[in-house]
Amino acid sequence: MPELAFSRRAALRGLGGASLLAALAGCGVPAAYVPEDRRQGRDLSDSDRTLAFSNWPLYIDTDDQDEESRPTLEAFSQKTGIRVRYTEEINDNDEFFGKVSPALMNHQATGHDLVVVSDWMAARFVHLGWAQRMDRSAQSNVARYLDPQLRSPAFDEGRLHTVPWQSGITGIAYNRKALGREIKSVRDLWHPDLAGKVTLFSGLDESFALLMQGNGADVTRWTDSDFHRMCDQVESMVKKKHIRRFTGNDYTSDLGKGDVLACQAYSGDVIQLRADNPDIEFVVPEEGAELWAESLLVPNLARHKANAEALVDHYYDPAVAAELAAAVNYVCPVPAAREVLAASPDKDTAELAENPLIFPDDAMRRRLVVARDISSAERPAFAKRWNSIVGL
Repeated sequence: MPELAFSRRAALRGLGGASLLAALAGCGVPAAYVPEDRRQGRDLSDSDRTLAFSNWPLYIDTDDQDEESRPTLEAFSQKTGIRVRYTEEINDNDEFFGKVSPALMNHQATGHDLVVVSDWMAARFVHLGWAQRMDRSAQSNVARYLDPQLRSPAFDEGRLHTVPWQSGITGIAYNRKALGREIKSVRDLWHPDLAGKVTLFSGLDESFALLMQGNGADVTRWTDSDFHRMCDQVESMVKKKHIRRFTGNDYTSDLGKGDVLACQAYSGDVIQLRADNPDIEFVVPEEGAELWAESLLVPNLARHKANAEALVDHYYDPAVAAELAAAVNYVCPVPAAREVLAASPDKDTAELAENPLIFPDDAMRRRLVVARDISSAERPAFAKRWNSIVGL
């Protein structure tokens, strides 16, 4: 399982890539956007049976006896003859964006055939025209098995340029025994008995949707006023010292030690926390919660596009998706994998099929939404206000 000290969602960031683009534009670099017909380079897939796949650390299955062995990747190579150069080089969305953006802006290859980034960053790639459209005719598993709730985010309608690697839920975690009551709503975080015992995520993209939902906003089409109303509320709670602190993924340590009683949390983390402390609960609030994804995309001018598309489709085979889900414990973007896990002769594996934080049931799904992303025009002002509240 991924170690709790690290999270792809909670890495701190500033204006990062947006500042870089502004600086380059000021130096006379041509417009960054690349039209669809200029994104694909010469594809060497037929003659060079390799591909370069970059992912986050601890975000794939490994062999219990050999951590360097990745069974699902090895199965793909055995089936197709395609050798995968797999690297765990993505530690922060903005950091990675800064690494590859100069090449993409100047219409140069990055050396990457397939990468995984959070959907808010995938939105940036798509809006800039830096992600190639995938050939769905070569991806029958994706077409058939992709979770309907993740099929058409606002930033990439129809999922033409991206495909979820794993998904998850931003909700509330709390210690029910220590608190002595249930938490059902985002509004419950502001109850006086939680003063000084609440943490929120420091990252704007990680925090805003759940907090807006607590105010009744429709986060699929939220507005400036929704954003500033949320900020006013959080700012007020900071001044009252109601919020203990803003965190990255170290909230798991605070909650585990009892320093906090309730916090914003990721569903995948809580599965692991509950293994050590069954008193910790995860809540999808009455007002709803954010369903997010981290997605695969093929950067412009990738030299092995067809090979990359084949690997993406491999992970949408329900049997392969089940193997990955059993290893990483996030929301599986392939609902059909549930039946595979349920049929496992191993009791612990079979029980994963009944876990609503890996396979949300219908009641939970009705409260999950994919939030509208923050546009590039909105980001500078919104980030400035949020970071001033958080203290970044």
